[in-house]
Amino acid sequence: MPQASFDMAGVRGEMPRAPFVFLRHGRTAWNALGRAMGAADIPLDAVGLAEAHDAARLLPGLGIARIVASPLSRARVTAEIAGETLKLPVAIDADLRECAWGSREGKAYDGWLERWHEGETPDGAEPRDAFFARVRDGVTRAIAAPGLCLIVAHGGVYWGVCAALGLPRAGTLANATPMLLRPEGSAWRSGRID
Repeated sequence: MPQASFDMAGVRGEMPRAPFVFLRHGRTAWNALGRAMGAADIPLDAVGLAEAHDAARLLPGLGIARIVASPLSRARVTAEIAGETLKLPVAIDADLRECAWGSREGKAYDGWLERWHEGETPDGAEPRDAFFARVRDGVTRAIAAPGLCLIVAHGGVYWGVCAALGLPRAGTLANATPMLLRPEGSAWRSGRID
């Protein structure tokens, strides 16, 4: 998927220059079928639960001090599994929920998603810039407190994170993939935690 070019004026705000870990939720049945979930609360499937446990095993030793998650069950349960491993509670922030895809929820990705990245909004869907601004607000709150924060959310939320930090959007973040995002000079860097 090529990088989108769009004006982030009004979307990119003053985010704290604090490192954080982002973890996309484990797989769901709709992920396996290539369907857009959006606001639909689709739970993790058996593979997704195993992926969440595998991802959680990568987190000890990083110094994570708190966990903030989307309220949608696929992210919340992934966060709870990480919380069990890290012995930390999970806080919920509604601004970290996935983009509402409106008429496209439950449907295959057949070109409409790239058009959304270009600024075209499907019927009933959340506009790209409004979604990215919401994500920026949620992430800003999550990382404002001292200590390394683990944010557990969605692939679309990761696009919003990348937009807010000035990072390129390069395809879809794989399920249960932890990423370390950190300021480096005047820019931000991201890297997978293995």
